Amino acid sequence: MSPSPSSGHVDQWELRARFAVSLASLYGREVPAYTTLVDVSRAVNEDFVAAHGADAERLGSISRVTAERHGAIRVGSAAEMAQVARLFAGFGMHPVGFYDLRDASASSVPVVSTAFRPTDTEELARNPFRVFTSMLVTDDRRFFDAPTQERLEAFVAARRLFAPEALDLADRSVADRGLDEADAERFLALATASFALSTEPIDRAWYAHLEAISAVAADIGGVPATHINHLTPRVLDIDDLYARMSALGITMIPEIQGPPRWEGPDVLLRQTSFRALAEPRMFREADGSVTTGELRVRFGEVEQRGIALTSAGRDLYDTMTVEVDRRLADSSAGRTRVDVAADVWREHLPRTETGLALGGLGFFRFRVAGPSTSSGNVSLGDLLASGALVAEPIVYEDFLPRSAAGIFQSNLTDEGSRDDDQLGTPYDLDRLSEVVGIPIADPTDLYAAQQAASLAEAETALGLTIDTTPIPVQEHAPA
Repeated sequence: MSPSPSSGHVDQWELRARFAVSLASLYGREVPAYTTLVDVSRAVNEDFVAAHGADAERLGSISRVTAERHGAIRVGSAAEMAQVARLFAGFGMHPVGFYDLRDASASSVPVVSTAFRPTDTEELARNPFRVFTSMLVTDDRRFFDAPTQERLEAFVAARRLFAPEALDLADRSVADRGLDEADAERFLALATASFALSTEPIDRAWYAHLEAISAVAADIGGVPATHINHLTPRVLDIDDLYARMSALGITMIPEIQGPPRWEGPDVLLRQTSFRALAEPRMFREADGSVTTGELRVRFGEVEQRGIALTSAGRDLYDTMTVEVDRRLADSSAGRTRVDVAADVWREHLPRTETGLALGGLGFFRFRVAGPSTSSGNVSLGDLLASGALVAEPIVYEDFLPRSAAGIFQSNLTDEGSRDDDQLGTPYDLDRLSEVVGIPIADPTDLYAAQQAASLAEAETALGLTIDTTPIPVQEHAPA
């Protein structure tokens, strides 16, 4: 039986909220430009709300958006990934989604990833902190030969990322759905310290060997511990953020990743970052001496979240992305990817949220807003048009492999090396689930369940059956 609130019990959602704040404080001390990014993000959000009123909070309340963060870490083995899962479970964060970054970029990014986050709607509303977690695929021969794999695995196996006490407290938090105040403080301190930048000297020759293969591999398998790679605030207008950061003299990556800015509904996820900054690190030289040097591996990312897309919507998104690439390859006019993408979006995607809903392309919660004079089987479009139902967009809580790889690539000092004549190690959601030790949820299933539940409630309340057969885009999109 869980302790009562009167005994000082700290629920998992509050542990998660405190953890996000604690990591932000740590990262702000380690990377001062992050504090600037947070300050600018807050100003952008405040100005956006002032300009757009209630519409600004259509994809989340301003309090949630301002507090929202996602972190990113990297680990070197299945054992470390399983420990990460165990630690984050203590904060009510579960693995969602599978991302293979190895083929999402031309650069050498030899990792597969998942994200740990809340999955329950109420838990997301309380605090949606998520951590994108990448694991090095050491047995992928496109990147690592047998001697490098052997040394990598030995190096990673010899280090310890998390104190046993931290993992024990995580287990207790799972069992009791939280901790008492004293244990909560201890858990937070140990968990936060696990992601601090290590001060132990780095073997320069070993790091350089891995960096020639992949800067990402060096940041994972060439250092004594993991660390926060970036901590990402959420903004309501990422283009405004990009302009303001640039005006402050902070070098941003060349372009915003993901969908373009356009006049229709925002979908999925847009991301950008400032370039990785030089950070002082200690190195151990071949003669055993310790020297001071610099590494550029950590950067400041920011995101703008849109509407979650259905499987059909994601297929359309993939098709549009391929079309953008084709037009850029065929173009001699020097147009930017963002400009080309905006044209493609206008040609293929509905320009309204209602169009996304009727086309079966976006996920929504449907709320009863008034009575319906219809009975029997009634189309979703008729119920929305009459005002009996209101469609409220479901926010995309997850990530895009190509965008993640694009930001990784934009912050690399070198593209590394890969031998595509070799076979890659096969990975999918099921195999990574075996590594993590628990099933990884498919994000599309989570969104679909939310939408289905809202439709079932609406049918019960209205006493009818709702026909959600998708309407082809051409039949409801404005000219």
